Amino acid sequence: MKPASSLSSAVLFDHQALRDQFPALKQTIGDHPLCYLDTAATSQKPQAVIDAMTEYYQLNNANVHRAAHQLSARATQQYEAVRQQVAEFIHAQRQDEIIFTHGTTESINMVAYGLTSQIKPNDVILVDTAAHHANIVPWQELAKRTGAVIKPIPLTTDAQLDITAFDQLLALKPKVVTLCHVSNALGTLNPVNELVAKAKAVGALTLVDGAQAIAHLSVDVQLIDCDFYVFSGHKMYGPTGVGVLYGRYTELDKLTPMLTGGEMIKTVSFEQTEFGALPNRLEAGTPAIAEVIGLGAAIHFLQQLPREQILAHEQQLLRYLQQQLQQLGAIELYGITNDKHSGDKHCADGQRHNIGAVAFNLQGEHHQDVGILLDQQAVAVRCGHHCAMPLMTSLNLGGCCRASIGIYTNKQDVDQFIHALNTVKELLL
Repeated sequence: MKPASSLSSAVLFDHQALRDQFPALKQTIGDHPLCYLDTAATSQKPQAVIDAMTEYYQLNNANVHRAAHQLSARATQQYEAVRQQVAEFIHAQRQDEIIFTHGTTESINMVAYGLTSQIKPNDVILVDTAAHHANIVPWQELAKRTGAVIKPIPLTTDAQLDITAFDQLLALKPKVVTLCHVSNALGTLNPVNELVAKAKAVGALTLVDGAQAIAHLSVDVQLIDCDFYVFSGHKMYGPTGVGVLYGRYTELDKLTPMLTGGEMIKTVSFEQTEFGALPNRLEAGTPAIAEVIGLGAAIHFLQQLPREQILAHEQQLLRYLQQQLQQLGAIELYGITNDKHSGDKHCADGQRHNIGAVAFNLQGEHHQDVGILLDQQAVAVRCGHHCAMPLMTSLNLGGCCRASIGIYTNKQDVDQFIHALNTVKELLL
């Protein structure tokens, strides 16, 4: 990691030209330029995504798979082309392993509901303590339906997943192991390749929540070797209302459909219905067509970028942010891993433990007060429990602030944030 003073010199691509493609970042709020540090909640959208969705509504607005006319043919071609794009983007083995959903939450619910017939009383489901509520509540509902038992995977004192405890829990022969790739609240990175391999060794099905990883890391689902991988479009510079469920074909094909109706059938009579083949079988009703097309534009946008350089820039910027917070004083940081751990065998894909986000509190002050005062200076961060209440409980916190970065974040954003936070500190302390 290069020192903070050489931050800008490490950028080998035109970062300002990249940033200029995001129209929302050009605005001012009050007397301040917008400083957007809430990308983990939702990313801003490049003009290419906005244009792709507008073009669909202006020229190709029609339902997919259902009509003989040219508009429908064009819409269907665009929609299915994105399925292939996604498969290539995450290195899925086949196109029909990609199911379009409304987001990560629906994707996980689809798996949890779809597994109902495969889960028996007292089957064990292991859930990452740092998981988002969307990766906890659907499994609780599955346990209610089936009599299964939820077991949380504990964290270490520095908020990393406890590998030793995980190994001990695997002795219970869990039926399902569900993990976050990157914590939405803390930005901590799980060694998912290692964890999934261990879970598979005891016969468990595995699901990885990639909502926070997909925009930062190059994801290879075959390398991870998980049964299911899920993510949302709006976290990766695409639109809201669209997400992806990847599933290993053999496991995906066993899921009971959560939604039934049009599009997902082969034949229907009043006596019985025969469901169609994947992927249609799990995509009932009219899909979010414009949003899928927007997702395809976001993937194309990302694929044109020097991803390794951008990841290096993001990691350097994140470290600069951490250093500036530490130097500010009276700041409590959560889930930060020291440099000496960066080569740890538990660090997946050779990357750092922290990706994209820093969680913090101003000592003795309520996180919401800090967030409101930052907003008055046009600095956007998220404050609260981050839909991760079990994690907050494990950290003995009622909530915290989170500053999160994206490909468009620059050093000026960090400096504006630190200046604003120092103003808040002087006001409150």
